[in-house]
Amino acid sequence: MIGSFIKKAFFDGWDHLFSLILLNLGFIVVLSIGAVLPGSLGLPAWAGIALGALSLAAGAVWWSASVFAMKDVADFGSFHARDIWPHVKAGLAPGLQVGALLAAGWFVVSVGLPFYLSIGGILGALAAGVIFWFSVVLLLALQYYIPLRARLGGGLKKNLRKSFVMFFDNPGFSIFLFFYSVILLAISIFLAFLLPGFAGLALAQDVALRLRLYKYDWLEANPDANRRAVPWDELLAEDRELVGKRTLKGMFFPWKE
Repeated sequence: MIGSFIKKAFFDGWDHLFSLILLNLGFIVVLSIGAVLPGSLGLPAWAGIALGALSLAAGAVWWSASVFAMKDVADFGSFHARDIWPHVKAGLAPGLQVGALLAAGWFVVSVGLPFYLSIGGILGALAAGVIFWFSVVLLLALQYYIPLRARLGGGLKKNLRKSFVMFFDNPGFSIFLFFYSVILLAISIFLAFLLPGFAGLALAQDVALRLRLYKYDWLEANPDANRRAVPWDELLAEDRELVGKRTLKGMFFPWKE
């Protein structure tokens, strides 16, 4: 399943390079407002902090809009620039929700961990451990939140619960997806975050959820089946056929295939 995920995510991105670049330019502009403008305009500290917070909020919304946009690409469709505004409107609430959850998690970790570690003893270590591991689980579970909203609809409570279910039911894949995302962002540094960038990460999460949901469709149709014996080859056959056999020559010289 992981091999199929990597192949589909890569070739979906390859086939929609300009869409990724367009969305990533949006990220660069939005985040640069908070990082560059305060210093260049000589704004006071309070104004710089406010502008930075606004920039991060806008970045969270743009991230959410990108997930909604890339969902169509993951479904073998396409994305057009004229479609971005509907995606922004659809992604406004979930983007702000995820941004708030991550901000709250960062605050709890940055304040709670030093506090409980300074207490010392078993109780201090236990409390610090609970905070740390809950934050890790929250981060891994939130990988699914906006893709779930984009694909299945629903609100905060319903999809947050589904996100934790997805993590606890697929812990190995969730950890893999996190490190895959870290590698994508590391590669993006050398390409000025134009590719694959945050849009490529959004696409990867959409593809991951699309493929992973086949498991639950199969379990629903086969309630007595062994959850550990998921027939991935059968479930992914159509997607593999649609992706097709791709070669390096075909990537750069498709007319010669």
